[in-house]
Amino acid sequence: MKKLFLVAAAFIIGSAAYAQTSSVGTTKFGLKAGVNLPKYKYELDDTSTDSEVNTNFHITGYADIPLTGGLSLQPGISLQGKGGKNSWTVLGVETVSKVNTMSIDIPVNIVGYIPAGPGSFFIGAGPYVGFNVSGKAKTTIGGGTESEEDLNFGNNSDDDLKPIDFGLNGLVGYQFSSGFNIGAGYGLGLSNLYPGSEADDNSKINNRVLSFSIGFAF
Repeated sequence: MKKLFLVAAAFIIGSAAYAQTSSVGTTKFGLKAGVNLPKYKYELDDTSTDSEVNTNFHITGYADIPLTGGLSLQPGISLQGKGGKNSWTVLGVETVSKVNTMSIDIPVNIVGYIPAGPGSFFIGAGPYVGFNVSGKAKTTIGGGTESEEDLNFGNNSDDDLKPIDFGLNGLVGYQFSSGFNIGAGYGLGLSNLYPGSEADDNSKINNRVLSFSIGFAF
């Protein structure tokens, strides 16, 4: 994990240094945090269902590198809480199963700014790659009995989830001239997180993450 942080940091700093030497504008650095509303999309034998939302959080550091015409390149590194929740009732007893994972995501977005009032609206999109670093599954039966276990990340059939995720980001929001900003985002996971061979049973698990944040760019 330490190597992953170093690679991401080197990428952001290197991109920022390039932008500063190319005289396209002033590179800004930002930090934002907020709430995640993640869930899983399941597919089994051509049947698609969604889990319930399991509230989590995110913290993201990024560089905003001006390109041209109000566009910026925005690479970053983000600690993302993901997961999902499922509940069912048998003989009047409700069982709730929650999965919480922590992923280190590296997004690279193209962001456009539209001046309006005391700041600018922004809208952007781009790819991300995510690395699952920890996770827990918690089951509660009848509101009382609880069990909790750590998740195993790997590509074998006896693992819980695959370790690497890839997908697309979308983001919108408003940034004030002071640097304060508010925004919303959506992460569309494209990688199948179901471990083992897809040919075995045609199973798929994908991340879906709606998020809301506040931040500051300086």
